[in-house]
Amino acid sequence: MFSHIMVGSNDIDRSKKFYDALLGALGAKEAMVDDKNRLIYMHNNGLFLVSQPIDGKPATAANGGTIGFACESQEQVDAWHAAGCANGGKSIEDPPGIRESGFGPLYLAYVRDPDGNKLCAMYRAG
Repeated sequence: MFSHIMVGSNDIDRSKKFYDALLGALGAKEAMVDDKNRLIYMHNNGLFLVSQPIDGKPATAANGGTIGFACESQEQVDAWHAAGCANGGKSIEDPPGIRESGFGPLYLAYVRDPDGNKLCAMYRAG
């Protein structure tokens, strides 16, 4: 359904440090940087990009938006969360743990990146 996901950043160097660590916890390689200074992460057939807004205005986080990253285990969710918090992210909502849902039990963790984007790591525990 998706070709890629892109978020805006007001500080690409800060974002690179954050996302290299955060996505590295999932096994992704460090970002490639293109000729427009955008960060490009390719992992598990997914494409995630970080860019300064092309309109020259400040990057802002989507109100109500969440970007979810699939994890292979509860331990990977915890490593993702720890990497995000140690590299400029902020833990939000409840601590990492099981949440019951209509899809069965999910092990979730949430952080905001340094620009305020809401991110979630999810492992289907059931």
